[in-house]
Amino acid sequence: PECCRSEPRMGTEPGAVQIVTVNKEDHSFGLDTEALERILLAPKVRDMNVVVLSVAGAFRKGKSFLLDFMLRYLYRKSKEDWLGREDEPLTGFSWRGGSEPETTGIQLWSEVFVVRKGNGKEVAVLLMDTQGAFDNQSTVKDCATIFALSTMTSSMQIYNLSQNIQEDDLQQLQLFTEYGRLAMDEIFLKPFQSLMFLIRDWSFPYEYDYGLKGGSEFLDKRLQVKDSQHEELQTVRQHIHSCFTSISCFLLPHPGLKVATSPAFVGQLCDVAPEFKRELHSLIPTLLDPEKLAVKEINGNKVTCRGLLEYFKSYIKIYQGEDLPHPKSMLLATAEANNLAAVASAKDQYYKNMEKVCGGELPYVAPDALEEKHKFFLRESLHHFASIKKMGGQDFCNRYQAQLESELNELWESFSKHNESKNVFSAFRTPAVLFVLVCFLYVLSGLLLFIGLGSVSFACDCVLGLAMIAMLTWAFIRYSGQYRSVGSAIDQAAGVLLEQATGMLNKTRGQTVTQEKKSR
Repeated sequence: PECCRSEPRMGTEPGAVQIVTVNKEDHSFGLDTEALERILLAPKVRDMNVVVLSVAGAFRKGKSFLLDFMLRYLYRKSKEDWLGREDEPLTGFSWRGGSEPETTGIQLWSEVFVVRKGNGKEVAVLLMDTQGAFDNQSTVKDCATIFALSTMTSSMQIYNLSQNIQEDDLQQLQLFTEYGRLAMDEIFLKPFQSLMFLIRDWSFPYEYDYGLKGGSEFLDKRLQVKDSQHEELQTVRQHIHSCFTSISCFLLPHPGLKVATSPAFVGQLCDVAPEFKRELHSLIPTLLDPEKLAVKEINGNKVTCRGLLEYFKSYIKIYQGEDLPHPKSMLLATAEANNLAAVASAKDQYYKNMEKVCGGELPYVAPDALEEKHKFFLRESLHHFASIKKMGGQDFCNRYQAQLESELNELWESFSKHNESKNVFSAFRTPAVLFVLVCFLYVLSGLLLFIGLGSVSFACDCVLGLAMIAMLTWAFIRYSGQYRSVGSAIDQAAGVLLEQATGMLNKTRGQTVTQEKKSR
């Protein structure tokens, strides 16, 4: 098998190209389409099936450092001593020692490597570097999106971990892969391809030896599902198995104290521990063995470089939108559930108390008395909410208290309307108003006709006819349940008439009382 470079790009030296950017202020994501097109649409590779190797994991754990050894192997594959001279600095993806993160977003190496497999077919090999997860500037959503995007677009995801596979590592992997699966269309097969747990600084070679064999034995034990395990632990492991077509593990020793502590270290092999170099000599050729390179597939269909570009565009649009739920930290999710449970409990208490006063078939309650009960039960419910121990702090809980008050006010309006519907006069107010109006107009029409005002009397008869039609229409709507909007309009008109008539009567009565007082 052989490896060669793709066509040079615009006369520039090969290097890492930022394709997915993260805005640290508003935590939004952007895709540099032009940069991605320059890499994936090069004439020599654009129609080739693509292999994407991605490295992801926590920040400052040596992901870029590992990728640079992959680059060195791909450029020097034909040489026995591809690791290079003992004093040669390591170049490629940007990396450095220290505690601060170096990579942000997602980067691709600008050169696409063309590898010929044993059957003679050529595939395009891409190397992908990702932002370190859980740095001091990234939210859970940022980390989940970057990890999900890299997993969705890669054929091999290398999950870079330090010292061991902890339970929280598996839980994070479950969250990130589920966030990726949500963004994908209907999946008939397992959504992702190969996953390798790369355990750095492995300190227990006497239990499980360095390399793939020891890693496989260690992984079988870590991902084993037992009946004796808690349901939560079983679910995490079953989820991971359901997401990837193949899962492996490689145990890598510590690279040595000079690598970890010396600010002058620039990748020279003379400072790297011999056992690390030995295992690196095994790991890199294993990952990049032409016969083991897995072409990127989505739903069983092989993806070309040109197709990968379209998938990148499609996936980034999904993560730029608001259709997906925002992943939360464990504390935030627990605090939210805790507060929502307290809201539900307080709301239920208010509902049950009000049901005993005016619910169901209970008789009509005077509005003033009902409002007093409402205020009393409202205070009780808010006190009940405040007395429940909740997570998240006072400001966080205040948001849910405001939500509770809003929901209780909605319930109060509902109970108030239900109580009002039991008022017999309220139920027959509209027909009573219309009947009185008909009678009044009938008498008025007769008087006007008697004194010779026939045209005015005719106008009264017309209004009388309209009032009778409105009364009959209201009766039909109440009987049939149809045209409810028309019925509501008639009710409103009757209410306005009643208010006007009552107002005029009260005003007349007030004037009469005032005149009587003056005459005395």
